[in-house]
Amino acid sequence: MSYTLQTGSFAPNFSLKATDGETYNLLSFKDAPILVVFFTCNHCPYVLGSDEVTRKTAERFYPEGVRFVAINSNSPNTYEEDSFENMVIRMDENRFPWVYLHDETQQVALAYGALKTPHFFVFDQSRKLVYTGRAVDQPRDASKITVNDLDRALSEVIAGRQVSVPVTNPIGCNIKWEGKDKKWMPPEACDLV
Repeated sequence: MSYTLQTGSFAPNFSLKATDGETYNLLSFKDAPILVVFFTCNHCPYVLGSDEVTRKTAERFYPEGVRFVAINSNSPNTYEEDSFENMVIRMDENRFPWVYLHDETQQVALAYGALKTPHFFVFDQSRKLVYTGRAVDQPRDASKITVNDLDRALSEVIAGRQVSVPVTNPIGCNIKWEGKDKKWMPPEACDLV
């Protein structure tokens, strides 16, 4: 069995506290025809370099009913910037168009097989995975982006087409696991393609 959720798999449920003080699960987004779940954090340069591109994608597809859910699974004991308190500050400062959830136990990251920050998972109306991987080819420096895989995948799903490239390798920092070295990854974790 692969470490990372495979296309065609159903979205694992979650129940996580958000920076707005509410708790969200999959049913919280039941009216969204497409759901983008992505693993992110506060400190990673790949996240910081591409956040505004992700914002533009979320805003572009919002009228089509696409909803974005950000999840921070990083241990704040590795980078204090990734604490829940700092998540709240970051959302207050940036007003991103998504809910920002805290995966304190890291169980949701394991359920999805999240590899990096950022790592995107796109689910259709039935909550089957239709795309997983990166959003863009140069997340650390938006000025160098030549490919936006997330935009393409969302456009194809909305048009009722099969996603032409359903799997790419996420590009970013690895998840920071509690009690592990900051470079550690689960031994079964591997590139997707």
